[in-house]
Amino acid sequence: MAETAELLEIMFERAREASPRPLSTSQVRAVVALDHHDGLNLRALADLLGSTSPLVSRLCDRLEAVGFVDRLPSTRNRRELTLRLSDQGRAYLRDLRTRRRESLESVLAKLTPEARTALADGLREFREVAARL
Repeated sequence: MAETAELLEIMFERAREASPRPLSTSQVRAVVALDHHDGLNLRALADLLGSTSPLVSRLCDRLEAVGFVDRLPSTRNRRELTLRLSDQGRAYLRDLRTRRRESLESVLAKLTPEARTALADGLREFREVAARL
């Protein structure tokens, strides 16, 4: 079990190293969440990330400083801000996904077809179990 966990960590780290501009894991999660859920408020993003509003606010400060997130007035509530991924943030995410995919594909290409099938089956089951937890 420990070896499998370590191998997954290596795979994630390898994909993370593909980033053209390294963000923290939390920052990448926030960028991905905003890509999937456009126009969230701070509390909703904090809930999605399993964090607190003050921590997510600071995280968004940093993402806004590098131009990846825009904070806009909410159309529903004047006291709220709406968080949106900027065009620069979307471009970063597209590039990150491309680099990650290329990095992982270079490793997968060296596996036998049987090993790739076994890995895909195992990862599908892993995803299903993780979704239930």
